[in-house]
Amino acid sequence: MIKTHRTFVIWAMALAVCVALAGASLAIAGPKTKHMPGAESATATVGELAPDFVLKDTDGKSHRLSDYTKQGKIVVLQWFNPECPFIKLHHEKQPTMADLQKSFKDKGVVILSINSTHSGHANYGKDAEAKKNWKIDWPILIDADGKVGHLYGAKTTPHMFVIDKDGKLRYAGAMDNDPRNEKSATDKKNYVRQALASIIDGEKVETPETKPYGCSVKYKG
Repeated sequence: MIKTHRTFVIWAMALAVCVALAGASLAIAGPKTKHMPGAESATATVGELAPDFVLKDTDGKSHRLSDYTKQGKIVVLQWFNPECPFIKLHHEKQPTMADLQKSFKDKGVVILSINSTHSGHANYGKDAEAKKNWKIDWPILIDADGKVGHLYGAKTTPHMFVIDKDGKLRYAGAMDNDPRNEKSATDKKNYVRQALASIIDGEKVETPETKPYGCSVKYKG
C-alpha cells in the first residue's frame, strides 16, 4: 500500500512538472496571431500584399512604398538599368513608359523605377544621366545591395509590377508581348496598361502574371 502511494505521488509530481513546462513554452511562444490587414507579405506574390520598402532616388530623397498606397495611389514598379537595350527600347526608341505616365498620371498612378545593379558593375551610377536625357518624370530608386530586387524576385530589366491602392500586388511580369518590337499596333498587348485599366475600373486583372523579358538584373555576387 505504501509503495502504491509513493508511485502515485511520484507520478503526480512528474505530471505537475510537465504541465508547468508546457505553460512556460506557451508563454515564450506567445499566442498564434492571424495575418493582420496592412502587414506586407515576406516576398512578392500576386494577389498578396506587396512587400514594403524604403529606397532613395537619384536626388537622395527617400521613398516608401506604403506612403504611396496610403495616399490611395496605384504604384507601378519598373526594374531599370539604363544600359540595357530593352530599357532603351521603352524609353529611347519608343515612348512606352512616357506614354504610360501621361495616360495614368491623373488617375492616381505613380511610377517608380528601381535599379538593383550592384555598385561594382560598370553600368552602375548612370541613372541620373538617363533621367535627364530621357526626360523621365518620376523617381529612379537606387537598390545597389539588391535587397528590394530579391524581395520582389526581379529577374530582368524591365520586370514590371503593379500594386493597387490597398497595397496588393495585382500584376507581375513583362511590359508587353513584344520583346523584339516586331508586332503591329493591333497585335501588341501592353500588360501593364491593361492591368492599370482593370484596377482603375474595379475589375479583375485578366492576365495577372507573365514571363518577364529583358537583360538580367546585375545583382552582386
